[in-house]
Amino acid sequence: MGVDHYENFPVASVLLPRRMRAPIEAIYGFARSADDIADEGDAADADRLAELDRYRRALDAIEAGRTPDAQFDRIADAIRAHELPVQLLRDLIDAFAQDVVKKRYADFAELMDYSRRSANPVGRLVLHVFERVEGRHIAPVSPSSLKLSDLICSALQFINFWQDVAVDWKKGRVYIPQGDLARFGVSDADIANANANAKWRELMAFECARARGMLAEGSALGRELPGKLGLEIRATVAGGTAILDKIDAVRGDVFRHRPTLGKFDWIKIIGKMVSGTNFPGRSPSSKNRT
Repeated sequence: MGVDHYENFPVASVLLPRRMRAPIEAIYGFARSADDIADEGDAADADRLAELDRYRRALDAIEAGRTPDAQFDRIADAIRAHELPVQLLRDLIDAFAQDVVKKRYADFAELMDYSRRSANPVGRLVLHVFERVEGRHIAPVSPSSLKLSDLICSALQFINFWQDVAVDWKKGRVYIPQGDLARFGVSDADIANANANAKWRELMAFECARARGMLAEGSALGRELPGKLGLEIRATVAGGTAILDKIDAVRGDVFRHRPTLGKFDWIKIIGKMVSGTNFPGRSPSSKNRT
């Protein structure tokens, strides 16, 4: 889904405070099922959009105090119990609908607008839940924390795009901005032919450096937030950095070497987070984010 990248990262994991897990799982389940409508199977585009519109109507009903069908019980309970901002859930649905009809992005600004709806709502919803369940123990989540969350979530979205170039190509999608492709002299034919030549390697190095810089800038959030949520955010940033390291290690050839994080990767990452060592900080490559 627009939040596909969270398949690589510890969403609703045991790192979260226990009281947060049920609402976060409800949010993730709602988003996961909606994204499957946009991405899975062989339904016609019109049918996909109609089904996503049913999700919008369900959100309207919940917001109005009505009860939609049982499929939406968990997200309805989470919205009511934690006063979730429903617009953030609508933003996710809008992003999934965009995936059905939009296959190319002109520039990085367009891609950022997509991630504003496909990725950033997840982080903002997590912070909202955290503020509600831990509000007696923390100061309210600040605008600066929301900005840091957006940087992390957008970076994770982009990392997912870079590791899944070949997967997305089979769906007719190219998330690498067209301006970047032109700048580095890479064509659709290069993607179709899995041509990891020097130009492609330079392009992927640029995109990965930009995402790495965003992660580094957003990583301050993991130090600002207390307890298990801060630990989860630190682990998530470290996971994103590890994926970028894997892409760099194969010189951008994600066609033949799709990078993933396995069980032992996570054991090492979480061990480092718990011990406080090797936490990603500001990277010199952050200057490449334009």
